[in-house]
Amino acid sequence: MGHDSGSDERSGIRRRDHSVAPWVRTRLRTAPGAAVALALLVMATACLAASFPRAVERYEDAGLRRAVVDATAPRTSLQVSAPQPGTYIPQSERESAVRPDSMRRSYERLLNLVERPLAVDPAQSTYGVRNVNNLEAAETWLPMPSGLPAQLSLAAQSGLSEHSRMSAGRLPRVDGTVTAATRDVEAAVTTETAERLNIKVGSVIHVPGVERDPLAVRISGIVAPRDPEGAYWTTQPLLRTPSLMRPPTQGAEPETYWLGALLLPPDAAPALLGTPGEPARNWLLTPDPDALTAHDLSRLGSAVASLESGPGLVRVRASTDADTGVSTELDEVLASYAELRSGIRPLVSVAAFGTGAVAVVVLLMSGRLTADRRRTELALLRARGASLRGLTRRLLTETAVVALPAGALGLAGALLLVPYGRVSYAVGAALAVTLLACAALPLRALAAHRVVGVHGAREDLASVRPSRRRTIAELTLLVLASAAVLALRSRGTSGASDEALGSGASDNLGSSGDQLVAMAPVLIGVIAALVLVRLYPLPLRWLARPAGRLRGAIGHLSLARAGRTSVSTVLPLLALLTALTSAAFGGSVLAGVADARDRAAVLNLGADARVEAEGALPATLPERVRSAPGVREVTALSIAYEAKPGAGVESVPLAGVDPEGYARLAERTGLGAFPAGELKASPADGSAKSGAGSPSRPGADGSAKSDTDGSPKSGEGGSAKAPLPALASSAVADRYGTQPFLLRLSDGSDVTVRITLVRDLTPALPGTDFLIVDRAGLGTVAARPTTLLVTGDEVSGAALRKAVAAATGSGAGVGADTGAAARADVRLRSEERARYVDSPLQSGAEHVYAAAVAAGSGYAVLALLLALVRAAPERAALLARLRTMGLTRGQGRRLLVLEALPQALLAAAGGILTGWAAVRLLAPGIDLTSIALATPGGAPPTGTAALHTDPASLFLPALAVLLLATGIAAGQAWWTGRRGSVRELRAGDSR
Repeated sequence: MGHDSGSDERSGIRRRDHSVAPWVRTRLRTAPGAAVALALLVMATACLAASFPRAVERYEDAGLRRAVVDATAPRTSLQVSAPQPGTYIPQSERESAVRPDSMRRSYERLLNLVERPLAVDPAQSTYGVRNVNNLEAAETWLPMPSGLPAQLSLAAQSGLSEHSRMSAGRLPRVDGTVTAATRDVEAAVTTETAERLNIKVGSVIHVPGVERDPLAVRISGIVAPRDPEGAYWTTQPLLRTPSLMRPPTQGAEPETYWLGALLLPPDAAPALLGTPGEPARNWLLTPDPDALTAHDLSRLGSAVASLESGPGLVRVRASTDADTGVSTELDEVLASYAELRSGIRPLVSVAAFGTGAVAVVVLLMSGRLTADRRRTELALLRARGASLRGLTRRLLTETAVVALPAGALGLAGALLLVPYGRVSYAVGAALAVTLLACAALPLRALAAHRVVGVHGAREDLASVRPSRRRTIAELTLLVLASAAVLALRSRGTSGASDEALGSGASDNLGSSGDQLVAMAPVLIGVIAALVLVRLYPLPLRWLARPAGRLRGAIGHLSLARAGRTSVSTVLPLLALLTALTSAAFGGSVLAGVADARDRAAVLNLGADARVEAEGALPATLPERVRSAPGVREVTALSIAYEAKPGAGVESVPLAGVDPEGYARLAERTGLGAFPAGELKASPADGSAKSGAGSPSRPGADGSAKSDTDGSPKSGEGGSAKAPLPALASSAVADRYGTQPFLLRLSDGSDVTVRITLVRDLTPALPGTDFLIVDRAGLGTVAARPTTLLVTGDEVSGAALRKAVAAATGSGAGVGADTGAAARADVRLRSEERARYVDSPLQSGAEHVYAAAVAAGSGYAVLALLLALVRAAPERAALLARLRTMGLTRGQGRRLLVLEALPQALLAAAGGILTGWAAVRLLAPGIDLTSIALATPGGAPPTGTAALHTDPASLFLPALAVLLLATGIAAGQAWWTGRRGSVRELRAGDSR
């Protein structure tokens, strides 16, 4: 085994080395446990690495498709339209241009002009001819609400039979060839049109003609849409549903008329040329959401832009008409999605780099620990003549035999676990993991055994001095970490992301600068680990001196051994600190997202639940809600959204509250707490005037009760002498100051208020404009509750809705509006919170982020286990030798625990400090609003989401590391005591 092939090569004879395979088999048989452990590590890491890009691609594609579907077909469809053929060409050619054959040929050419990756869904696409100008119907039996005749739009659209089913009659058809001079045609109407316009099968409707008699349209059938929400009906809703139109008039009484659509067969399209409706040709191209992929986002934007105003539009006009236009809002939908993704993707890349760094460290650690375990064997091979190249080749072969099949199994598991996405990225990630696992042991052996030597110098932290190369490498990492932190604080995570739709970097995690920013938490952990490794021996030496003067040798011996830890401790500590930093940062991100959604939900509702109606709520409702399960307190409000200060036309939302209960609610929710006494109306304050009724006070059930017999009291209260104290927003306070001013309420009453408190937020009313007053100072009508704010631990939406329904059914109290109660809206904070998770892009990113944090934590535990397992034989031998000198089992347990405790404490404390520092340093550049508060339709979110430190994410992983390290040490001492000492005392047995 020790004879090298170099002598054969010098003699001119090249012999094949047949010893490699038997040597590999021998090694695998000798240490099957180590081979199985390496295979499991490589398989798990390859599976995670291959799953990550596919999981990201899956939720990004799902988010894009959801965005397109939610935007609805009227916005995302490509609507190609061309005017009617010009009157300067022969009539026969004009008629031929609108016939189905010509329209179909143009449609097929348009389908071929759509550039990939934009794909058209033929099942939802259509074409046809439709009037631009509506036509007045001459029939007086059609409904005329204001005496104006009904107007109709004639549409000869293809695909009517595929997109509808017969409700009555039959589909329209033509007899012979239809021309512009045809006198009558058949048509169908939808069920909604027939119902609202009183149209029946067999009805005849006449519309005006041009230089000819009116066109008679006979209704042959009534159809019902198969998919009312499909693109065929939603892009032109008039085809399905008639509208009550209101023309612009100057009179006080607005006039209205009905507008509906008659569905002609496509062969009847030439008849539209004989009407004054200016018929236009249209082709509807609906994109197929299932064919859209996020990695093609820039190409999708280019394809849409080309069709709207680029080379694609030129080709469209060449295939249809010189005046053809293309309109769509698909580009805006794609841009909105790109903006959302640009805010989410960098956060996911931070988690990916953190977990990836820990996984790389663990793989390198496994190779280093294996090389350290086999140091004597490899040194002996080198001493007996093994070349460095031959030794490296053998170790590479030995590792590859295990790692390559394990990597393949991990890749297969990833493909089964995430059955979506491109395979190339998964293969590349799994291959990178496998190659790193194969190279870790050979490269470590290559570095450690460059020089032949059987006995090496001691390699512990106390004797080994850092080299110049290591110092330079550490300073380089420090510079990179500083640059990453500064970049992240100055421009944020999405400063250079693919905000523009046409960014060429939209298919990756960004440029090298973006990757450096994403690695900021990892670099902070690495720097902290290197600093702690340099400082680690110093406090232990200081503690070992006084410990040596204590009775017993356990304390001094454990500290001395901990201070002489091998330099191989660097990698475990690096893995632990990097994982703890990533876990703290990732946990803080997830906690910040959850807190931001809770805060936004509270800002919108003002409590755990909100019951609100347009008018007054039933008098019995507050008590019913208060008795519902989980409800702790109910606060009744009287909200008037149209209160007008003075003689102006601007309105300010006004809420009348019970000061005591409302003050408790504001303090509990953290939305503008205030002293209740400063809002209470004095006995002479604020009655509403102008016949609004007497001053009211809130009853026990939340209803407004009159202090007198109900007679109005004009001139008492509510004047400049005794205004109602009011709590106002900053914007309202800036406009009206602290002087009393008059408020005109929607019920006709007036009330004088004076701003005494200013708060930025309040539970009753979201937004920046609000006034809050004591309900006791309002009139009877204005003081009736319109809103209930409900607080409780587990408020049930079903119970609240049941209470609203029961109160409405049992009748309202005096003065309550039963109809308004029937329209009461019940909203829960949990439902409002779920509304902010609007896209699979958000939920998918959260799941991937949580999985990455969990995987990083798992690798940290694995690194700790590897380090402890590596030191297990040495510790077992130490206990065996000390036991022959009289060491008891209890002392042995204390020795191992105290020896493991300093490193575990160092990792735990360092992880807490590093995680806290990473969050505090990077928080100014991290904006969680995109991932936390995206709202449907691109509406602006309520508030912002900032990164803050999460104590649980800081302390729980560190505590777990500490408990695990001490638990394993105690378990090892217990197991060693049970096995005996004979095996460990055998000289030369280093297995």
